[in-house]
Parts: sequence; C-alpha cells; structure tokens
Amino acid sequence: MKTGLYMATLSKSNRHVGFAELVCQTNFSFLHGASHPQEMVRQAYFLQYKAIAITDECSMAGIVRAYAEISQHHLPIKMIVGSKFIFNDNTIVLLCPNKAAYSECCRIITNARRRANKGEYELSEWDLKSIKHCLCIWLPSGDETRDHDWARWLTKHYVGRVWLGIKRWLTANEYQYISHCETLAEQFHFEIIATSCALMHDPNRQALQHCQHAIREGKLIKELGRDALSNQEACLRPLNKLANLYPQEWLENSVSVAKLCTFDLSELSYQYPAEILPAKYTPSEYLRVLVEQGIQKRFLNGVSESIRATIEKELKLIHEQAYEYFFLTIYDVVQFAKAKNILYQGRGSAANSIVCYCLEITAVDPRQISVLFERFISKERNEPPDIDVDFEHERREEIIQYIYSKYGRERTAIAATVVCYRFKSALREVGKVIGVNATDLDYFIKNVNRRDRDLSWQSQLTELGIDPDSQNGKHFIHLVEQLIGFPRHLSQHVGGFVISAGPLYEMVPIENASMQDRTVIQWDKDDLETLKLLKVDVLALGMLTAIRKSFDLIKQHYQHDYTIPFITALPDDPQVFKQIQKADTVGVFQIESRAQMSMLPRLKPKKYYDLVVQIAIVRPGPIQGDMVHPYLLRRDGKEQVEYPSPEVQSVLERTMGVPIFQEQVIQLAMVAAGFTGGEADGLRRAMASWKKNGDLYKFKQKLTDGMTQRGYSHDYAMRLFEQICGFGEYGFPESHSASFAVLAYVSAWLKHYYPEAFYVGLLNSLPMGFYSPSQIIQDAKQHQVKILGFCVNKSGYDHSLQRLIANAAVNDEPVSTSKLSIRMGLRLIKGLKSDSVNTVIKYRPVGGYKSIDQIRQLGLPSSCLQALASANAFSSMADNRYQARWELMDSVMELPLFSQHTSANDNYAKQPSLFDNLVEDYASTGLSIDLHPIALLSQANLLPKFYLANTLRDVPHQTLVSVIGVVTGKQSPGTAAGVTFITLEDHTGNINVVVWQSSAREQKKVYMNAKILQIKGILERGDGDVVHIIAGRLIDQTHLLSKLDTKSREFR
Repeated sequence: MKTGLYMATLSKSNRHVGFAELVCQTNFSFLHGASHPQEMVRQAYFLQYKAIAITDECSMAGIVRAYAEISQHHLPIKMIVGSKFIFNDNTIVLLCPNKAAYSECCRIITNARRRANKGEYELSEWDLKSIKHCLCIWLPSGDETRDHDWARWLTKHYVGRVWLGIKRWLTANEYQYISHCETLAEQFHFEIIATSCALMHDPNRQALQHCQHAIREGKLIKELGRDALSNQEACLRPLNKLANLYPQEWLENSVSVAKLCTFDLSELSYQYPAEILPAKYTPSEYLRVLVEQGIQKRFLNGVSESIRATIEKELKLIHEQAYEYFFLTIYDVVQFAKAKNILYQGRGSAANSIVCYCLEITAVDPRQISVLFERFISKERNEPPDIDVDFEHERREEIIQYIYSKYGRERTAIAATVVCYRFKSALREVGKVIGVNATDLDYFIKNVNRRDRDLSWQSQLTELGIDPDSQNGKHFIHLVEQLIGFPRHLSQHVGGFVISAGPLYEMVPIENASMQDRTVIQWDKDDLETLKLLKVDVLALGMLTAIRKSFDLIKQHYQHDYTIPFITALPDDPQVFKQIQKADTVGVFQIESRAQMSMLPRLKPKKYYDLVVQIAIVRPGPIQGDMVHPYLLRRDGKEQVEYPSPEVQSVLERTMGVPIFQEQVIQLAMVAAGFTGGEADGLRRAMASWKKNGDLYKFKQKLTDGMTQRGYSHDYAMRLFEQICGFGEYGFPESHSASFAVLAYVSAWLKHYYPEAFYVGLLNSLPMGFYSPSQIIQDAKQHQVKILGFCVNKSGYDHSLQRLIANAAVNDEPVSTSKLSIRMGLRLIKGLKSDSVNTVIKYRPVGGYKSIDQIRQLGLPSSCLQALASANAFSSMADNRYQARWELMDSVMELPLFSQHTSANDNYAKQPSLFDNLVEDYASTGLSIDLHPIALLSQANLLPKFYLANTLRDVPHQTLVSVIGVVTGKQSPGTAAGVTFITLEDHTGNINVVVWQSSAREQKKVYMNAKILQIKGILERGDGDVVHIIAGRLIDQTHLLSKLDTKSREFR
C-alpha cells in the first residue's frame, strides 16, 4: 500500500497549495526559538500562508508582539493563539478557537507555572482533562507503546478536537516515523495535519538556534552532536516546498483547523475592580466628591476660573473614557500609604493632571508649571493613562502586599519585564559556547569599548586571539549581533500592577516571580499598552526613604515635625539655592551627578522652577538639540529672546524661547502647526523611537507645512524640526522634571539646615544614587560633621546621631549637648549578619559591654567576631584591632602554650601601622573614617608634586597641572562621542577629569585598572567657575600604597 507521503511525491509542485502553520515556537520559548514573533508573522505573510499559530511552550509571552505586528502593518494573515506542552514525554499543542478556549489555556499555563519553580512548569493530568474548548494537535513521540496509550487517552478526553501533526525535517529514519504516525491516525481515526514545527522564520537562523541550544545545555556548540538540528528545515518553508513534502490533504487539513480558530486578542475586555466604590455612588459621582474635597485642601484661597475649567475638562474626559475606577484605585493605594506614614509621590505625565493633584496623588502645584493634560490622557489617542507613584523603597513591599490582600492573587499580578541579551551578555554567552578561554573572555568583556568610533568592537577581537576577518571571526560576530535583543527570561516589572474585576489568569497567564510572595503575568508594559490594559505603577524611590528617615531623626533630636508639603510651601530659600549654585550637591536628588554639578554654577538656580529646568536640561536631548547654550546666554542676558508669534511665546517664554521639555514640543505642534492633541502626542512617541524606525520623519512635512501655512518662515520650521530630531529619544517631560524638582529642593534643604540628619538618612537608605558610603562620609567631613567609628557599645544596626561634648573626641562619650555627630552603624561591616548585630544590641548591658569575653559569650559565630575586630568595633575595650583579635583568639582557642611563655602585654604588643588600619578599614567596611590613602601617601612623601582638589579653584585657566586621587567614578555616556569622565577623590574633595577618546584608547589599561590615578593635563575653567582637567597622561600610582608598609599589602 502506498502511503499518503509517497503519493505526495508524485504530485506536481506548481499546484495551488493552501497552508497554515499551526506549531511555531518563537524566541519566547527561551533558548529554543530563534526568531522574534514579529519575524514569524511577517515571514508567514510573505510566504502567503493562510494563518500562523504562535505556540510557545507553556507561554503566551510572545503573542501580543505578533498581534501588534499584524495590526500595525495591516497584514492580511490570521494569527492563532496557542501553546505547546510536554507532559510525561508526550507533546501536544493547544489552539484557542474562541475566547473560552483562550481562558482555559491561560488557566492551565498559570496552574502549571505556579506549581513549579520560576522558569519551569509542571502539568497535571487534571489540567489536561479540564480542557473543554481548546483544539489539540498531537505530535507523537515515536515510541509505539507510549503513543498508543496516549492516543487512547486523547480519544477519550478530546473527542472531535484532536489532530495528529507530522513534521518533516528530512532526517534519518523519518519515513519509519511517518509510517508509525499514519498507522496511529488510521487506527484511532485522527486526521493528519502538516507542520514544520518551526523554530525560526528563516533557514539562516540555524547557527543561532545551535548557539541557543548550547547555551541552554551549558555545552560547546561542537559538543551538541546529534542533539543539534541536522539541517535548516525547522523553519517557515515556501509553499512549493511544502507541496513536495506533504500530501495535499494534510496541508488542507491545516487550513481547516485554522478556520475553526476565530479568536482574536482584540476580544479581550478589561474590567477594573469595583469594590473601592462606596454604596449609592456612581464612579463619576464618587470621583467628583473626592476631587472637590481635594480642592478644599489644595487651594485654600479658592480656585481660579482657569483651574476650575481644567478640572471640569479632565473629569469630563475621564468619564468619557471610563477611567474613573483607575483613578479611584490609585487614590485608594496612596490613602493606604498616608495611613501608614509611607512617603510617596506621583510623577511623570500624571503631574499634568489637576485631578491627580487634588486627589493628592501628585505633589506638583499646577500653578507652578504649564500643565498639558493631553500628555496624560487623550480621547483621540484612546490609550490608558499612565500614573507612576513612587514610594519609599524600603516600605514599598507593604504597598504591594496591601494590593495583593485587597484584591487577591487571582485578580492581581505584576507586569513582566522581558530581560534581553545586551551586548556584553551576548558576547559572554557566545564566547562560552564557541570555546573562548573563560579568563580571556572576562578580561575582554571588562575592557572592550563598544563606543569607540574609531576602533570597532569587532576590531578589538584580536585581543581574544580572534581574527574578525576570518570565517570563525565573522561567525562569532554574526552570532553576537543576532543574539543582542533576544529575550533571555521574564522578570518582574519595577512596579506595574495589573488588577482585574474577575480572575486575571483568564486574561493572561500568571507565573511565580523569583521573589517570594510575588506573581508575574507573562506580558510586559508594551503588551499591556497594545491591548489597552490598565496597570497601576507602584514604584520604589530611595530618596523618599532617605527623606523620611531624615524627618524622623529631626523629630527625634530637634523636635521639629517636617513634611514635604511644609518645606515646599516655604518661600524659595536663598541660602539653599546658594549651596546648590556652588554645586554642593553630593547626595541631593537628581542634581548630584557629575554633569549636573558642572551645570549648576552656570545655570545658577534661584527658585523652584529653575530646578525644573536644571533637571531637564542636563539630558542628551537638549544637549544634542543645541538648546543648552542658547538658554544660558539668554538667561544671563547675553542674547536677546525673540518670538515669531504670541502663540509660540506662550509656549516657550518660561524657557527663554528654547524648547526644553517634551510638553513644549507637543504644544508647539498644536499652536504653530495645527496638530490635534493626538497627532502631537504621536509626534512625541515618534521622537522616542525615531532612531530605531525613523518614524519622526513622517511628521516632518506636516509640521513644516502647518507652520508655513500659519505664517512661520520655512527656516524657522526647519530649525524647530532639527531641534526635535536633536531631542531624539532623550526628551524629558516637564511634568517629570517638576516632580523630581520637589525632592531635589527638599533634599537640598535638609542638607543645608540639618546636614547630620541628612547624611544619616542617606547612609541608612543605601544603595541608591551616585555615591558610595565612603564618598558620602568624605562629603560629611568636608561639611565639618563629626564621624564616630563602629562600636559594639554605641553603634546600632543603622547609622545614628549622637550628641558629644565638643572637645570629648578622646573619650568619645555621648552626652546631652547641642553638637550632633554621626555614629557609624554595624550594618556596614562586611561579613556581619543582621541577626548577629541584633543579638549584640539585644543583650547589650545598660552600661555597655566591659570585655570582649562578654560578647564572646553571646554565642556569635567566630566569623562575626572577627568581622567586628577587623572594623575596630571593639575600640571601647581594646586599644587596637590586633589586641581585639588576640583576645578573641585567646578566648576562643585557649592557647595554653602561648599563655605559659608570653605575658598579656606581649600578646598584642605590635601596634598596627597607619597603613594596616587603612587596609583593614577598607577591607572590612569599604571606607576609612580617619585615614585617606592620598593623605597618607602625601605625609609619607611618596607622591610627586601635585595639586589638591581644594586648591584647583585658584589655578588659572589653561594651566598644566598634575592631580592624584582615588578613582571613585568612571563614565562613558553613549552620547559623549567616546569621551570618558573620571572622578578622583583626595582628602580635600573631588576632581573632575575629561579623557578624550584617543587618550582613553591609548591608555585603556591604566584608566580601567588603576585605583590610585595620577593625571597630568590642562586645567580648564568654564562658565560659573566650573573646573575640570583635560587629561593628557594617565599614570597608575596604586603601587605606591605598598611602600607604606614593608609587607606590601594590597590596597582594596
């Protein structure tokens, strides 16, 4: 008897063929599929398939991207939603013909994922038995006994809903397998469908698929052997080839199954939970009640007609878009935070909403900025609003668990973040699987410079012994470039919650996050936006934690109960702004970076709105758009401000005629070019991605035509467009900057008036910001704040404030005077666990421990005792570290031999040198309170002649100087044309160094590896007396530290 497959070979290849690919895994079957979902549907359209199913393994993570590709480009191809599962070594694919089937599929994915560890799944037979609506494609294993058992199970539980799928990858023994499948189909009355079981959209992705396979298995590519794809057939193949491989009936069956699948993701409808609505109120009524109550709090003297009109406009649009429940949900969350005394602040586009301000979601007074509600909600755009709310980062978990407890885990989960391969991770993984030496690979990845415009990263491969022009080198490069941007795994979004009225798992699968008590949906924020699903952004901000801890300390020690609204309601403080103008902003929110500090003396902020501009202007967008220099000249009165029309003046007057904010671009497009609100927001979105897809140029003609038709010159229109292009993807929203400026001012105010509390709040909130504990301590010392060391008798877990007698530094005894000092907390000691610290504090006597033996009796691990000794935390009962360590050794090890032959004094007669103390300080805590490496080297006359940081302000412009410091920061921004910025620290302050690309390339090993760095270069003094060094020669002076000690200990 001739099989159907044999008869297919007799057919003509040019006959009309219809086909639907029903088994297709994208790269969201992590490290299996070798193509993006978008590539799969585009290729299926190009090949003229009738339909394509996206069937990633136990996942719906890629379906929205495929759906968006079809929708946005109006591709006339059907996308079918489904998922592949492996259960007891049996493989099935479930397809969703309707919404009920889709909900079923999401449910069993959720069940399977939730009962397994992250990244895995565990199906149960009950899961599969419970499926009543999905269609099933069975891919037999080839094991006769197992396949017969599974066929019987399927005929019992999937009556009339199961097909047998056969793939042809042209492998050995394929005809035997196909014959086996045909026998099963005949015996159990299954119709057969043809499938390619596609893992890639194009055959040329085979090498990448092998690479992913090797990464997944932890092997070299050459070790995969028969496990690797033997050819390129696991791809979407042309119809004429399929016609030569399969009987027409099998191909037609695939189309018949596809026709049964009518479900479309557009059918998903989102319902927000309603339990937050009190009885007898409609959503609109209750929202209005809350807004009117907020008006009474926010506008004590009443609202102006314009503010009232804006409120009514917002409420009307919110009602038309049915967003009331969204606003009420956010309101409920922030009310919980207020009740728990958790600091929070709404930011982003929500700051454009007066309704959000009245609901106390945002803190920015709309009278202080130019609000643009269209930036937040647009009827024309018809997209869900985005409200980002920051909470104290240490207490955000309370907010998260409140949401879980209020709505239940069946109805809420966190949005996903798709973690993708970036340049260095792709380089590392590809290097591993092709067999590059691990040590060489680590070194290369650490030192490779992808931003060097004159020396490509490919050319730098010679350092790995790889010739980039060889066949192997080209293969390596090709794999790296293909892998970049591929998804690695799903992680949790920083705080985007999705909350639904009904079970959320019926809309999207939910899986376990890596963190305990967290669950994550399989879609990211872009997927949610595509489907117009609302999310609540519960974000974490360390500065809010630092401010709240500072407030608590001020209340405890000064009896002043401050709040953020109280401080921002005060008149702009000249003393605070004087401190800001001097760039004395280490630790101050948003204006503490090297770039911000360089701008502050030039812009010289004098009021709150100046900070709004300051935060936004030090961004690549304004810089690349050539907006910074004109703004500064006009601000200083050196350049006249001219406006081509009153309409443009109304938009740009607040920024000296220069567009700095995203909102201004939108407003200009509306008032000067006649854009609608939706069109203008489309322009903003195009700005965010124009370098990737060039969408911005679609607006060029409309913008220039609209402006010239309204009387603006073509040159002005083109200049505006070029500025918009300069903004690129880096434009900063005014609403965002305004929210950040509030915290910038509050943190600067705290630093000025309560520096001790500010530094402690900052230290106790780390890690956050730009600076390490060592740098913060150095800054505190430069502000004459006394720092007290680690002490088992006086330190808590956290850093704290203690009052000292002004001249009692020797005894170091806290007493009740007006002078507050910072006592270092034990949390900073490396190797010391929090439970050990808590034990020390819990059992500490009222008068303190009198001996080390008392602490030893607490039963702490030896490693913890040694960590305390290394940090000199026994200073109140031992003269030095060595004595403490000896006493611990004597107590713990009881060395009778030594005790018989040496006196107690001999045991710790050796005193640690200054270098010994320095090394142990840094090794045990990452900082030194009393010692600085540069000061020690200088005192020992080991340094060449150099300028101290605090003397540079008096050095003339263009002077040749030599500076030396500890390297505390290195930055190579992508927009800095290959320039590297280095920050050095000596015991008097910080030094900013600019290293041009050519110098950095020639001296890369020095600046990458040096811990103590000498720079010989030219001092340049810019506007506002900003000083930096243009590096010429870089000299690694780390070796000088060894000369401080005969044992040549390594400085860490």
